[in-house]
Amino acid sequence: MLRALAGMVPPAAGAVELDGAPLSGLGPGERAKRIGFLPQEIQPAYPFLVWEAVALGARVAGHGGWFETRLGPETRAAVTRALELVDAASLADRRLGDLSGGERRRVLVASVLAQEPDWLLLDEPAAMLDLHHQAALFGLLRRLAREGYGVLCVTHDFNLAGSFADELVLLCDGRISARGAPEEVLDEQHLRPVFGDYFELVRRKDGAPAVLPRAGALPGGGEGELRS
Repeated sequence: MLRALAGMVPPAAGAVELDGAPLSGLGPGERAKRIGFLPQEIQPAYPFLVWEAVALGARVAGHGGWFETRLGPETRAAVTRALELVDAASLADRRLGDLSGGERRRVLVASVLAQEPDWLLLDEPAAMLDLHHQAALFGLLRRLAREGYGVLCVTHDFNLAGSFADELVLLCDGRISARGAPEEVLDEQHLRPVFGDYFELVRRKDGAPAVLPRAGALPGGGEGELRS
């Protein structure tokens, strides 16, 4: 779905529009200026330094030339700003291959932010991040949305989504199962048909819903234990 919205694959039916105009009418460069897309998996083909990887994002959107050996002022500013936003400025001179999974993920988010697009389409952006950086990243996305960016995020983490998102869309078998504010979607009525008995819905001290995996639940309704 995100790849279709980013203009990378054609939709099976219908059309994708941006500001009322067909997205298919925009060239790759213009799309990159409007839409930043972060897939769930990226395996860099070259041993980039962190700043080089983020600079690629800036150059995709037209900040500087592709084959510059030094960063121009505009590209440098975009790279610095993006790395600072994800708390990764200290990683700038390290190689992507030497980073932990969580560090690499933050750098990849920075590469999308360096495009300075109008829309951010993110697939599991908090994967492999610790709790601190999960909260920091989703807090940043929420702030960007308040500043006028469009932010669409796919995640399996209901608690992050419920804490930071304005609206949730619950998908099941390729169809919309529920849509609305977090407190409306994260309830037994909507979750039970999709996830069966594999979760427990609780309320936090502030009254917001939290979804936890139910201990001992196994396919077929049995109980089990892990053995090493």
